[in-house]
Amino acid sequence: MLKLLVPCMIVNTLYDIKLTELKQRGIRGIAFDLDNTIIPWNSPDICPEVLVWLNNLAAQDFKLCFVSNNGKRRVRKIAEQCGVPFVARALKPSRSGFRQAAQTMELRPETVAVVGDQLFTDILGGNRLGMVTIWVKPLTTKEFIGTKVTRQLEKLAVHVLKVTGRL
Repeated sequence: MLKLLVPCMIVNTLYDIKLTELKQRGIRGIAFDLDNTIIPWNSPDICPEVLVWLNNLAAQDFKLCFVSNNGKRRVRKIAEQCGVPFVARALKPSRSGFRQAAQTMELRPETVAVVGDQLFTDILGGNRLGMVTIWVKPLTTKEFIGTKVTRQLEKLAVHVLKVTGRL
């Protein structure tokens, strides 16, 4: 179980993701979490810099998809701002949302990277399907109350992973 929590890559920000390394690994699509990964928690809008960055990814022939546990209405509003397809109510870490994202991008799961800020949803879910997982630091400390609880478990998991040499 612990190995499923180990991300393939750890970055501070989206901009630190090494796109050439992803291409070398055969990655053709990227599934992004929304809250505290692409946008601050509960934000209704995507910032212009992130929009430019996402457009750059598309220009480099990466297919994109948002994967969120949020409701369809909210996720659609954000996805429409950048012209990115989405999976709402993904039930992460369930494989179904990530599988649906890969299908939306018309890619096999092993050619998709997952980028997210949570070990127990984004990283666990992506690893369960054999996707390349990229753990990014959360954009803000403002979060849903349930996520705050999960963050405490995440801290414990990170400690155990570091002690065992897996992180």
